[in-house]
Amino acid sequence: MLDHLKNLTLAGGGIFHGQEQTTWPQNDRNKNLKCKLPVFLRFNFVTDSTIKEIKSVDGKKVHINVFACYNLKIKSIKISTPGDSPNTGGIQVGSSKGIKIYDSAISTGDACVSVSPGSENILVSEVFCGQGHGISVGSLGRTPNEEAITGLTVQNCTFTGMSNGVRIQTWPDSYGSTVSNITFEDIVMDNVQNPIVIDQEYCPNNSCNKKVPSRVKISNVKYNNIRGTSSTEVAVNLICSAVNPCENVKIGDINLVYNGAETGPGTSSCSNVKAILKGNQIPTICV
Repeated sequence: MLDHLKNLTLAGGGIFHGQEQTTWPQNDRNKNLKCKLPVFLRFNFVTDSTIKEIKSVDGKKVHINVFACYNLKIKSIKISTPGDSPNTGGIQVGSSKGIKIYDSAISTGDACVSVSPGSENILVSEVFCGQGHGISVGSLGRTPNEEAITGLTVQNCTFTGMSNGVRIQTWPDSYGSTVSNITFEDIVMDNVQNPIVIDQEYCPNNSCNKKVPSRVKISNVKYNNIRGTSSTEVAVNLICSAVNPCENVKIGDINLVYNGAETGPGTSSCSNVKAILKGNQIPTICV
């Protein structure tokens, strides 16, 4: 753990290697709720600093956790664990402002990059995500008094063989919170199961009541120039809250082709959202 530091530079061509193949079965939340394996590299209250040119391989859990940091650059990072290693996320950001993640390659068994409550003005650019769960905003609403997420830009990224591409997720029957000013643009999807997702009924292990809508408000979300292939027929899936419908969701040029058993433009599925459409959309979205 690196804690309460300023003007830090962590750099070099070295490898942080967890060699944690034996612990991954204990990290499956579906089977072992009590197991809490440590984060590989943790940065708390680090400001005006740079992390660059390092490799992280086979971590126990999340590879890099960023908490309560300000003006932190993470660049030229390589992170890798097998796709079947549970909960081994790449970079997790929470309660932080002005974080830039760019020019990096991340392949894990969980989210490539995840953005948690309290995050503001986050940039993810020129990142290659291979396997895993894509770039995730949330999940939100499970605990009271959660801080908002505002100001995330994901641009010029490539997703290959992921279960998800770009995803915003909140719990049903949730506490109130907000997600706003989110931009996903200039993104390539290569054989991604769920390229574009808003899921306000996120409920792993059926551990919540989906009959009660999420109280988290999602607004000012933009998707533009997202192209490539979807391995499932529903390439765009926007499931918003019945009590807090998504607002000001703007969708520009989208070209996502279904490459499954029957190739074609695929479909979209939308609920409780009136998207603002501009440009060309393949598949046809929210009409």
